[in-house]
Amino acid sequence: MTSEDVLAVFKEAGALLEGHFILSSGRRSPVFLQKALVFSRPDLSEKLCKALAAKLTADFGKIDVVAGPAVGGIIPGYELARHLGARAIFAERVDGQLQFRRGFSIAEGERVLIAEDIVTTGLSFRETVEALAKLPGEVVGGACIIDRSGGRADVGCKLISLAQVNFPDYAPDDLPPELQKLEAIKPGSRGLA
Repeated sequence: MTSEDVLAVFKEAGALLEGHFILSSGRRSPVFLQKALVFSRPDLSEKLCKALAAKLTADFGKIDVVAGPAVGGIIPGYELARHLGARAIFAERVDGQLQFRRGFSIAEGERVLIAEDIVTTGLSFRETVEALAKLPGEVVGGACIIDRSGGRADVGCKLISLAQVNFPDYAPDDLPPELQKLEAIKPGSRGLA
């Protein structure tokens, strides 16, 4: 799949939004990818994750565990694990820190892939890398459906994306006039308990 193919899937799901959005990072953008609308459709989730799994297998080889941050990494992590023949686990915030709970474990020697839906700044990814550093196993790299940073985000490991885009984003105090005229909407999930 090309980046254009991936964006076409988002358009099909009504998930490519235009307006004035507050991203999870706090930055502002005229474009928002409402991935929840894509991941509410099993057919579209399978299509994207199956294509990404093929890229991952070619690059990383055998994966034992797919680990992602809640909320954004749960569905793509599960769907990638299904296509990779791996287990899926997720980290969640406890007192502001990502932790693996619910009996999730990783054995010594298991090869771990980090999965996320969309990467913008890489913060959730880096936090997942830190949480995994406390567990046995080897982080072989990471994956996301869309790298919104255009390859610039530092995620703390090698990242393979199904699509790379470079939508504009701005600091809240440096908005272009067309965004200043629109009410800002915060549709993301960071900060949920």
